[in-house]
Amino acid sequence: MNLSARLNQFFLKNKMNNKGPLCVALVVTRHAKKNGLPLKAESLLTKSDGQVLGLGKAAVQAILKEHGVTKVLAEEGGRTSRGSVGNMKKYVLFLNALEKDGKVDLGYIEKWWIQKVKAFFSGKPFLFSFDQSKSLRTVIRDLINQAEKRQTQTTGATFVGTMLQHLVGAKLNLLLAEPIEHHGASVADDVSGREGDFIVEDVAIHVTTSPTEALIRKCQRNLDKGLKPVIITLHKGVAVAEGLAEQAGIFERLDIFEAEQFLAGNLYEIGKFAQAGRKTTTEHLIREYNKIISSCETDPSLLIALTK
Repeated sequence: MNLSARLNQFFLKNKMNNKGPLCVALVVTRHAKKNGLPLKAESLLTKSDGQVLGLGKAAVQAILKEHGVTKVLAEEGGRTSRGSVGNMKKYVLFLNALEKDGKVDLGYIEKWWIQKVKAFFSGKPFLFSFDQSKSLRTVIRDLINQAEKRQTQTTGATFVGTMLQHLVGAKLNLLLAEPIEHHGASVADDVSGREGDFIVEDVAIHVTTSPTEALIRKCQRNLDKGLKPVIITLHKGVAVAEGLAEQAGIFERLDIFEAEQFLAGNLYEIGKFAQAGRKTTTEHLIREYNKIISSCETDPSLLIALTK
Protein backbone atom coordinates (compact mmCIF):
# COMPACT_ATOMS: atom_id res chain seq x y z
CA MET A 1 0.00 0.00 0.00
CA ASN A 2 1.50 3.36 -1.03
CA LEU A 3 1.79 6.40 1.25
CA SER A 4 -1.34 8.13 -0.06
CA ALA A 5 -3.44 5.01 0.45
CA ARG A 6 -2.16 4.56 4.00
CA LEU A 7 -2.89 8.20 4.81
CA ASN A 8 -6.39 7.87 3.44
CA GLN A 9 -6.96 4.66 5.40
CA PHE A 10 -5.90 6.42 8.62
CA PHE A 11 -8.01 9.46 7.75
CA LEU A 12 -11.19 7.42 7.25
CA LYS A 13 -10.68 4.97 10.10
CA ASN A 14 -10.14 7.73 12.66
CA LYS A 15 -12.64 10.22 11.21
CA MET A 16 -10.08 12.99 10.82
CA ASN A 17 -12.33 15.12 8.60
CA ASN A 18 -13.29 17.74 11.19
CA LYS A 19 -11.42 20.96 12.03
CA GLY A 20 -10.08 19.72 15.40
CA PRO A 21 -8.43 16.53 14.06
CA LEU A 22 -7.12 18.42 11.01
CA CYS A 23 -5.43 20.95 13.31
CA VAL A 24 -3.85 18.09 15.26
CA ALA A 25 -2.55 16.44 12.08
CA LEU A 26 -0.96 19.68 10.85
CA VAL A 27 0.74 20.52 14.16
CA VAL A 28 2.01 16.99 14.83
CA THR A 29 3.32 16.68 11.27
CA ARG A 30 5.22 19.92 11.81
CA HIS A 31 6.64 18.53 15.09
CA ALA A 32 7.83 15.50 13.11
CA LYS A 33 9.45 17.71 10.44
CA LYS A 34 11.23 19.72 13.13
CA ASN A 35 12.27 16.94 15.54
CA GLY A 36 12.35 13.90 13.29
CA LEU A 37 10.82 10.46 13.76
CA PRO A 38 10.01 8.47 15.77
CA LEU A 39 8.04 10.81 18.02
CA LYS A 40 7.07 10.20 21.65
CA ALA A 41 3.46 11.08 22.36
CA GLU A 42 4.19 12.07 25.97
CA SER A 43 6.66 14.71 24.75
CA LEU A 44 3.85 16.36 22.77
CA LEU A 45 1.73 17.12 25.83
CA THR A 46 1.83 20.38 27.78
CA LYS A 47 2.81 19.96 31.41
CA SER A 48 0.14 22.31 32.79
CA ASP A 49 -3.09 20.99 31.33
CA GLY A 50 -2.26 17.89 29.30
CA GLN A 51 -3.18 19.40 25.95
CA VAL A 52 -1.35 18.89 22.68
CA LEU A 53 1.87 20.91 22.65
CA GLY A 54 1.81 23.84 20.23
CA LEU A 55 -1.80 23.27 19.26
CA GLY A 56 -3.42 26.67 18.80
CA LYS A 57 -4.82 29.07 16.23
CA ALA A 58 -1.54 30.92 15.60
CA ALA A 59 0.46 27.74 14.94
CA VAL A 60 -2.18 26.21 12.68
CA GLN A 61 -2.70 29.40 10.67
CA ALA A 62 1.07 29.82 10.23
CA ILE A 63 1.27 26.37 8.63
CA LEU A 64 -1.72 27.08 6.41
CA LYS A 65 -0.31 30.43 5.33
CA GLU A 66 2.86 28.72 4.09
CA HIS A 67 0.63 26.78 1.71
CA GLY A 68 -1.37 29.80 0.58
CA VAL A 69 -4.43 29.13 2.76
CA THR A 70 -5.72 32.21 4.59
CA LYS A 71 -9.07 31.00 5.89
CA VAL A 72 -9.26 30.30 9.62
CA LEU A 73 -9.51 26.57 10.24
CA ALA A 74 -10.50 26.84 13.92
CA GLU A 75 -10.62 29.87 16.21
CA GLU A 76 -9.26 27.73 19.04
CA GLY A 77 -6.90 25.90 16.71
CA GLY A 78 -8.41 22.58 17.76
CA ARG A 79 -7.05 23.09 21.29
CA THR A 80 -10.45 22.74 22.93
CA SER A 81 -11.68 20.02 20.59
CA ARG A 82 -12.75 16.86 22.32
CA GLY A 83 -10.43 14.00 21.53
CA SER A 84 -7.42 16.10 20.45
CA VAL A 85 -5.01 14.25 22.75
CA GLY A 86 -6.35 10.89 21.60
CA ASN A 87 -6.04 11.89 17.96
CA MET A 88 -2.48 13.05 18.59
CA LYS A 89 -1.49 9.72 20.13
CA LYS A 90 -3.03 7.72 17.28
CA TYR A 91 -1.37 9.91 14.68
CA VAL A 92 2.03 9.61 16.38
CA LEU A 93 1.73 5.82 16.27
CA PHE A 94 0.78 6.05 12.61
CA LEU A 95 3.74 8.28 11.70
CA ASN A 96 6.15 6.08 13.65
CA ALA A 97 4.85 3.02 11.78
CA LEU A 98 5.40 4.78 8.46
CA GLU A 99 8.95 5.65 9.50
CA LYS A 100 9.63 2.05 10.53
CA ASP A 101 8.36 0.82 7.15
CA GLY A 102 10.50 3.36 5.32
CA LYS A 103 7.48 5.02 3.71
CA VAL A 104 7.56 8.41 5.41
CA ASP A 105 7.80 11.65 3.41
CA LEU A 106 6.84 14.45 5.77
CA GLY A 107 6.79 17.11 3.07
CA TYR A 108 4.31 15.06 1.06
CA ILE A 109 2.30 14.23 4.19
CA GLU A 110 1.92 17.90 5.15
CA LYS A 111 0.74 18.77 1.63
CA TRP A 112 -1.69 15.84 1.79
CA TRP A 113 -3.26 17.26 4.95
CA ILE A 114 -3.42 20.71 3.37
CA GLN A 115 -5.54 19.21 0.60
CA LYS A 116 -7.87 17.76 3.23
CA VAL A 117 -8.16 21.21 4.82
CA LYS A 118 -9.08 22.69 1.44
CA ALA A 119 -11.68 19.95 0.99
CA PHE A 120 -13.04 20.78 4.43
CA PHE A 121 -13.43 24.44 3.48
CA SER A 122 -15.37 23.46 0.37
CA GLY A 123 -17.62 21.05 2.33
CA LYS A 124 -21.24 20.82 1.28
CA PRO A 125 -23.79 22.75 3.37
CA PHE A 126 -26.93 21.34 4.92
CA LEU A 127 -29.98 21.45 2.65
CA PHE A 128 -33.30 23.12 3.36
CA SER A 129 -36.47 23.08 1.33
CA PHE A 130 -39.77 24.51 2.56
CA ASP A 131 -42.31 21.74 2.04
CA GLN A 132 -45.82 23.12 2.51
CA SER A 133 -47.20 19.61 3.07
CA LYS A 134 -45.08 19.21 6.22
CA SER A 135 -45.45 20.82 9.63
CA LEU A 136 -42.92 23.47 10.62
CA ARG A 137 -41.67 21.17 13.39
CA THR A 138 -40.99 18.47 10.80
CA VAL A 139 -39.12 20.92 8.57
CA ILE A 140 -36.93 21.98 11.51
CA ARG A 141 -36.49 18.37 12.62
CA ASP A 142 -35.18 17.49 9.15
CA LEU A 143 -32.38 20.04 9.55
CA ILE A 144 -31.48 18.68 12.98
CA ASN A 145 -31.55 15.12 11.63
CA GLN A 146 -29.05 16.13 8.93
CA ALA A 147 -26.77 17.54 11.61
CA GLU A 148 -27.13 14.39 13.74
CA LYS A 149 -26.23 12.17 10.78
CA ARG A 150 -23.14 14.22 9.95
CA GLN A 151 -22.12 14.27 13.61
CA THR A 152 -22.14 10.47 13.85
CA GLN A 153 -19.70 10.39 10.93
CA THR A 154 -17.21 12.80 12.52
CA THR A 155 -15.56 12.04 15.85
CA GLY A 156 -15.71 14.92 18.33
CA ALA A 157 -17.96 17.08 16.16
CA THR A 158 -20.81 19.12 17.63
CA PHE A 159 -22.87 19.92 14.53
CA VAL A 160 -26.22 19.49 16.31
CA GLY A 161 -25.45 21.80 19.22
CA THR A 162 -23.91 24.43 16.94
CA MET A 163 -26.84 24.38 14.53
CA LEU A 164 -29.37 24.54 17.36
CA GLN A 165 -27.66 27.48 19.06
CA HIS A 166 -27.50 29.54 15.89
CA LEU A 167 -31.04 28.68 14.75
CA VAL A 168 -32.29 29.99 18.09
CA GLY A 169 -30.06 33.05 17.70
CA ALA A 170 -31.40 33.67 14.20
CA LYS A 171 -34.97 33.40 15.43
CA LEU A 172 -34.27 35.93 18.18
CA ASN A 173 -32.83 38.33 15.61
CA LEU A 174 -36.04 38.09 13.59
CA LEU A 175 -38.19 38.58 16.66
CA LEU A 176 -36.39 41.50 18.32
CA ALA A 177 -36.07 45.09 17.16
CA GLU A 178 -32.26 45.01 17.49
CA PRO A 179 -29.96 42.05 16.70
CA ILE A 180 -28.55 40.39 19.79
CA GLU A 181 -24.92 39.44 20.48
CA HIS A 182 -23.79 36.11 19.02
CA HIS A 183 -20.78 33.93 19.81
CA GLY A 184 -19.19 30.85 18.29
CA ALA A 185 -20.54 27.62 19.72
CA SER A 186 -17.06 26.72 21.02
CA VAL A 187 -16.87 29.89 23.14
CA ALA A 188 -17.94 28.81 26.64
CA ASP A 189 -20.10 31.10 28.76
CA ASP A 190 -17.68 30.90 31.68
CA VAL A 191 -14.74 31.96 29.52
CA SER A 192 -16.57 34.88 27.92
CA GLY A 193 -18.25 36.00 31.15
CA ARG A 194 -21.75 35.56 29.71
CA GLU A 195 -24.67 34.40 31.84
CA GLY A 196 -26.07 32.28 29.01
CA ASP A 197 -25.93 31.73 25.27
CA PHE A 198 -28.19 34.75 24.81
CA ILE A 199 -29.29 37.53 27.14
CA VAL A 200 -32.55 39.31 26.30
CA GLU A 201 -33.71 41.90 28.84
CA ASP A 202 -33.67 39.92 32.12
CA VAL A 203 -33.81 36.50 30.45
CA ALA A 204 -30.76 34.20 30.22
CA ILE A 205 -31.29 31.68 27.41
CA HIS A 206 -29.35 28.41 27.46
CA VAL A 207 -29.35 26.25 24.30
CA THR A 208 -28.19 22.67 24.76
CA THR A 209 -28.59 19.21 23.29
CA SER A 210 -27.79 17.50 26.61
CA PRO A 211 -28.83 19.26 29.84
CA THR A 212 -26.43 18.63 32.73
CA GLU A 213 -26.13 19.37 36.44
CA ALA A 214 -23.59 22.06 35.55
CA LEU A 215 -26.21 23.80 33.40
CA ILE A 216 -28.73 23.68 36.24
CA ARG A 217 -26.14 25.22 38.59
CA LYS A 218 -25.68 27.98 36.02
CA CYS A 219 -29.45 28.52 36.02
CA GLN A 220 -29.32 28.76 39.80
CA ARG A 221 -26.67 31.47 39.49
CA ASN A 222 -28.94 33.26 37.02
CA LEU A 223 -31.71 33.25 39.58
CA ASP A 224 -29.37 34.50 42.29
CA LYS A 225 -28.51 37.46 40.05
CA GLY A 226 -32.14 38.29 39.33
CA LEU A 227 -32.22 36.75 35.85
CA LYS A 228 -34.89 34.46 34.45
CA PRO A 229 -33.27 31.27 33.08
CA VAL A 230 -34.70 29.54 30.02
CA ILE A 231 -33.46 26.20 28.69
CA ILE A 232 -34.04 25.26 25.06
CA THR A 233 -33.18 21.66 24.26
CA LEU A 234 -34.07 18.70 22.07
CA HIS A 235 -37.14 16.58 22.76
CA LYS A 236 -35.17 13.91 24.60
CA GLY A 237 -33.46 16.57 26.72
CA VAL A 238 -36.65 18.12 28.11
CA ALA A 239 -37.36 15.32 30.60
CA VAL A 240 -33.70 15.28 31.66
CA ALA A 241 -33.69 19.04 32.28
CA GLU A 242 -36.96 18.86 34.19
CA GLY A 243 -35.64 16.06 36.40
CA LEU A 244 -32.39 17.88 37.16
CA ALA A 245 -34.22 21.13 37.89
CA GLU A 246 -36.59 19.33 40.25
CA GLN A 247 -33.67 17.72 42.09
CA ALA A 248 -32.08 21.15 42.47
CA GLY A 249 -35.31 22.63 43.80
CA ILE A 250 -35.70 25.22 41.01
CA PHE A 251 -38.18 23.41 38.73
CA GLU A 252 -40.86 26.06 39.26
CA ARG A 253 -38.44 28.94 38.73
CA LEU A 254 -37.22 28.32 35.18
CA ASP A 255 -38.76 27.53 31.81
CA ILE A 256 -37.77 24.55 29.67
CA PHE A 257 -38.74 24.45 25.99
CA GLU A 258 -38.44 21.78 23.34
CA ALA A 259 -36.42 23.35 20.51
CA GLU A 260 -38.58 22.37 17.54
CA GLN A 261 -41.70 23.70 19.23
CA PHE A 262 -39.92 26.88 20.36
CA LEU A 263 -38.76 27.65 16.83
CA ALA A 264 -41.93 26.59 15.03
CA GLY A 265 -44.23 28.52 17.35
CA ASN A 266 -42.42 31.78 16.75
CA LEU A 267 -42.28 31.20 12.99
CA TYR A 268 -46.08 30.90 12.99
CA GLU A 269 -46.41 34.12 14.99
CA ILE A 270 -43.88 36.15 12.99
CA GLY A 271 -45.48 34.90 9.76
CA LYS A 272 -48.90 35.86 11.13
CA PHE A 273 -50.08 32.25 10.60
CA ALA A 274 -50.40 32.82 6.83
CA GLN A 275 -49.06 30.20 4.41
CA ALA A 276 -46.99 32.74 2.46
CA GLY A 277 -45.88 34.32 5.74
CA ARG A 278 -44.68 31.00 7.14
CA LYS A 279 -42.61 30.26 4.04
CA THR A 280 -41.10 33.73 3.85
CA THR A 281 -40.33 33.86 7.58
CA THR A 282 -38.75 30.41 7.58
CA GLU A 283 -36.51 31.37 4.66
CA HIS A 284 -35.59 34.59 6.47
CA LEU A 285 -34.63 32.44 9.46
CA ILE A 286 -32.25 30.38 7.32
CA ARG A 287 -30.67 33.47 5.78
CA GLU A 288 -30.19 35.02 9.23
CA TYR A 289 -28.70 31.75 10.47
CA ASN A 290 -26.21 31.78 7.58
CA LYS A 291 -25.15 35.33 8.43
CA ILE A 292 -24.42 34.25 12.00
CA ILE A 293 -22.49 31.17 10.85
CA SER A 294 -20.38 33.29 8.51
CA SER A 295 -19.48 35.74 11.26
CA CYS A 296 -19.09 33.38 14.24
CA GLU A 297 -17.96 29.99 12.94
CA THR A 298 -15.08 28.80 10.78
CA ASP A 299 -16.70 25.69 9.28
CA PRO A 300 -18.54 26.62 6.05
CA SER A 301 -20.28 23.23 5.95
CA LEU A 302 -22.48 24.52 8.80
CA LEU A 303 -24.23 26.80 6.31
CA ILE A 304 -27.72 25.86 5.12
CA ALA A 305 -28.50 26.00 1.39
CA LEU A 306 -32.02 26.97 0.40
CA THR A 307 -33.32 24.66 -2.30
CA LYS A 308 -36.52 24.68 -4.30
